[in-house]
Amino acid sequence: MTTPLTRRDLLAVSGSLAASALLPGIATAATPKAVAATGVTLDLKPMLLKLRHTWTIARGSSNEKKNGLLTLKSGGITGFGETAANKRYGQTWESGEAAFAKVKDACAGLSPWEHLAWLERAEAVAGGDSQVVAALDMALWDWKGKAVRQPVWKLLGVPTGRMAQTTFSIGIDTAEVMKEKVKEAEPYPLLKVKVGLPNDEENVRAIRSVTQKPIRVDANEGWATAEEALAKIAWLKTMGIEFVEQPLPAAKDAEMKVVKAGSVLPLVADESVLHVKDVPSLVGLFDGVNAKLAKCGGITRAYELAALGRALGFKLMLGCMIESSLGIAAAIAVAPLYDWLDLDGNLLVANDPWKGLVLKDGRWDLPSGPGLGVVPD
Repeated sequence: MTTPLTRRDLLAVSGSLAASALLPGIATAATPKAVAATGVTLDLKPMLLKLRHTWTIARGSSNEKKNGLLTLKSGGITGFGETAANKRYGQTWESGEAAFAKVKDACAGLSPWEHLAWLERAEAVAGGDSQVVAALDMALWDWKGKAVRQPVWKLLGVPTGRMAQTTFSIGIDTAEVMKEKVKEAEPYPLLKVKVGLPNDEENVRAIRSVTQKPIRVDANEGWATAEEALAKIAWLKTMGIEFVEQPLPAAKDAEMKVVKAGSVLPLVADESVLHVKDVPSLVGLFDGVNAKLAKCGGITRAYELAALGRALGFKLMLGCMIESSLGIAAAIAVAPLYDWLDLDGNLLVANDPWKGLVLKDGRWDLPSGPGLGVVPD
């Protein structure tokens, strides 16, 4: 069983991001051409992901996802990152393209080693498209890892032997189809079930009829009132559910206090937490916070969010959008800092264009690298 990181554990590795400024010196011995690189070429192209099943949550359904492949080239080295637009946050492929053009202009002239300067300029112009900032951050880390021939997780200093098992997500469908999805998910030891619609009880009861695996649920803001949420949560406890994500819409803080006070299950913020700065306001409303790279702005910000969330007493969850193995590999680089993982977006994709990740008994292996550790398939 995975042992949660303590504040002392995080302090032990907290200097690694600051130390990234020293990487040009490291690269001098390993790859002299990287230090000499002055020009950077940035590009963003669509990456259409086809889903194995229609994906339905409380907000809607989809059969495919138009993500983006961001490439950063310099000194003969290419770093890769992935955009993953989410309509809930006002993002589309088109808005991402527009944000990328602004980011490209704002960061002109920077060296790939000036990592935080890239992030600060990108965040200043990207607006609500944190997905683009996240993809840029992934590409910068991938580039640096390749430049020094090391996996990104080693550059970050995250500990080994602390990878939690990931859940496998079951989207909303008819009770019979959801039962079939659970049977297909036999290799995965933990399940995450989407709820938030009137047929929640029918679906959860149907799933419980075919599995006794641990189950976590995500309402995706689907319950309207504190009374409804508390009634649903009380019933879910009788079905052996471990915790509930985002029972109410993000804006309903006053009602969320009522739910937190009366809940018989732990509550985890998802839509209520986008960026690091959002975490302090959630004290007293939730027991845990769910970070996603596409929400918070990438690997660097997910590292910072873990440190702040731990200091404030939250349980830490690391999730994902529907992404290819490229986006999931970036999350894996910081995954050992988190208590709970929901890194299964690539497992829902029928045409994953990347390879290199290994999943054993529900746990992702830390890639051997270099960079993010995946290559085009």
